[in-house]
Formats: sequence, structure tokens, C-alpha cells
Amino acid sequence: MGYPESYELIFQTTGAADDVVVVHLTARSGAGGYPVYEDETGIVRAEISERGEVRMQASGGHQAPRVPLLARPLSHGTGPRAD
Repeated sequence: MGYPESYELIFQTTGAADDVVVVHLTARSGAGGYPVYEDETGIVRAEISERGEVRMQASGGHQAPRVPLLARPLSHGTGPRAD
């Protein structure tokens, strides 16, 4: 099955605008067997199912990742990005 190459993760903030983070498909899979996506820094990581369900993953110690309001696919592809 092909998964989108990237998603926008939209987080609600207390300010006027929501916080948007773009994550890209990696070659890794999460605990649920779905692909792991991460941002350019490698700090924001999320396992995203084909139904758009998001499981955030900590990339370092003492993180408490928030769950986004929405995961919006940006493009459709079939494989991981080239690192």
C-alpha cells in the first residue's frame, strides 16, 4: 500500500493561529506497524495509519508530545524519503 510522502500536523495553540508542522515519510515503522513520519529536525515524530490516526513518538528524553488536531496529507507516494 502507498502512503502519503508527507503530512501537515496541525496543533491547537492558545494564540490566534494553529501551529503546523510538516512531517515526511521515513523507512521506519512504529509499534502499530504503520509508517513513521518526522520533521526536518527529527524532533517531531509520528506514526500515522492509513486512516490518518496519529500516534506521536518521543524523539528524546523528557518529551511529552501532544496529539495534533488533524493530520492532513500533502502528497501521495509509495516509499520512504531519501535520507
